[in-house]
Amino acid sequence: MTLRLYDTAARSVRDFVPREAGKVGVYLCGLTLQAPPHIGHLRSGVNYDVLRRWLLVAGYEVRFIRNVTDIDDKILTKAQEQGRPFWSIAYANELVLAESYRALNVLPPTYEPRATGHIPEMHELIAALIAEGHAYPATDGSGDVYFDVGSWPAYGALSRQSPDDMQSAGDAPDRGKRDPRDFALWKGAKPDEPADAYWPSPWGRGRPGWHIECSAMCWRYLGPEFDIHGGGLDLIFPHHENELAQSQAAGLPFARYWVHHGLLSIDGAKMGKSLGNALDLAYVDSLGVRPVELRYYYAAAHYRSRIDYSEAALREAAVAYRRIEGFVQRAAERVGPGLLGGLPAGFVAAMDDDLNTSAALAVLHETVRDGNAALTAGDDVTVRTTLASARAMLDILGVDPLDPAWTGGGGVNDLRGVVDSLIALALEQRAQARSRKDWAAADAVRDQLKQAGVLVEDTPQGPRWTIGEQD
Repeated sequence: MTLRLYDTAARSVRDFVPREAGKVGVYLCGLTLQAPPHIGHLRSGVNYDVLRRWLLVAGYEVRFIRNVTDIDDKILTKAQEQGRPFWSIAYANELVLAESYRALNVLPPTYEPRATGHIPEMHELIAALIAEGHAYPATDGSGDVYFDVGSWPAYGALSRQSPDDMQSAGDAPDRGKRDPRDFALWKGAKPDEPADAYWPSPWGRGRPGWHIECSAMCWRYLGPEFDIHGGGLDLIFPHHENELAQSQAAGLPFARYWVHHGLLSIDGAKMGKSLGNALDLAYVDSLGVRPVELRYYYAAAHYRSRIDYSEAALREAAVAYRRIEGFVQRAAERVGPGLLGGLPAGFVAAMDDDLNTSAALAVLHETVRDGNAALTAGDDVTVRTTLASARAMLDILGVDPLDPAWTGGGGVNDLRGVVDSLIALALEQRAQARSRKDWAAADAVRDQLKQAGVLVEDTPQGPRWTIGEQD
């Protein structure tokens, strides 16, 4: 079975056939940096990281581009509100985003371009659109340049909308447009906006429109045609519709597959800073839920499904992951960590079926049950094979408990070694108390660790500890 992906443009699941054998080019619309990321934004990074890992396992060479938008109306509004340079707001939020992705074990992209670094490519695309009659400079002296929606008969194909039913594009005043639906490619300098947010252009001093940014960066790093364009369902219109129209109108074949992920909502509403319902990694940490458990929570749902966040569901996912983690740790103590093994046929079939992670996790849980039974029976051969298989599946999902990303070795996990040492010291004190039959002191150490969220289990191989909730 070959990989099949749901293509938004075709409205169907299609066999994935790359443009060039053995190579895949992926572009993921990243974050607009007017604010730090919330857990809704971070779902996107995890979903496409799973896709990327699956492509890598399949033997593809993957060029993965994930941009950041560091010049935008929303960022400029924040700059004015806070009295700060727009670029300082964008960069501060970019650093938080990068750290959040590291915390969630999201592989770094092949390249992560910034919109402000690609003004020349945008100018080239805009000039080509004007020359082909698909764009025009406004005649009102504003310096704006617009895409002529009426000149492109295929406009609306991606979102399955008729241009006759569309409202005015809200990215610029209608006064300089031939048609209210036309959208801005270049925005002329305005006296009420930051003076440092502009670049020279053939049409006057100004800055890019949002949509032309991604077309330019796709072109620069993936060429005229590439394999997969990703992003949230909320980007299909107008952002991706406009990207597709302006790119093809400029002569670029553009994306072969459009792969969109479902959104993470809260109480049925889209999560967002403006709505006051945005939850970040610090909030998740305050619940006692680790980043690896949040990643498992994302992976447990199909990437195209909507996740309606609830604390109960997040905690349930954390408990489920801890059961898997417990098996991996016990098995590794018994037979050693070993190497990653083969993937069960059921797991492969699920992942090839439009990345059906929920079905893939069912196979993983079945493997873990077999491994736990083998541990109980003392069947080390089965323990070894099930551990290798489970770890291979967990690695695809990015949640292998023995991955250095989770056991220590950088970023937010730097304290793991310190915690290990402190707990080891407490367990040594407990062991000394038990050796002198001071049961009260031994129990006190165990109870204090439990209060701190550390559960101690006595095994034939000695005490072992896990992070868990209190009873």
